[in-house]
Amino acid sequence: MAYDVTQLLAMSQTELDDLFRASPPGDIPNGSANGTAIIAPGTKYTESIAHLINMFGWQGKVFDAQKGVLKNRVLVFGFEAVLAKVYKDASWLDGQECIVLDYSDTSVIAHYVRDEIRLIGPGFYLGKVYWAKDRLIDFCLQF
Repeated sequence: MAYDVTQLLAMSQTELDDLFRASPPGDIPNGSANGTAIIAPGTKYTESIAHLINMFGWQGKVFDAQKGVLKNRVLVFGFEAVLAKVYKDASWLDGQECIVLDYSDTSVIAHYVRDEIRLIGPGFYLGKVYWAKDRLIDFCLQF
């Protein structure tokens, strides 16, 4: 099944977790992706929160697959900042392979952040954000 952002924003946390578990890691992406934060999944606030975050906080990520790194596109103007290492490893959610976006050695601001992504459609990834080992939010990336 092909997914889109609207469908993901309407899903519950359980549905998002099930989709992540059922999805392959895919290849490490390359290039620029538009991002959408998924906060309070399945509630009437999810879409409004995602829109506000996209406008003022986080717009997506820019991957360099060859170097195994990425930068986030942040703030109103989409500055590229907050570097992460990118590699495949076991997911903290289910122990299966995923693509890890690891900020622990590359960022003072996001030192405790770890993202995990899996491919849910052509050029479309679902992600989980952790602070230390505590789950925070979900997000998606469209290339």
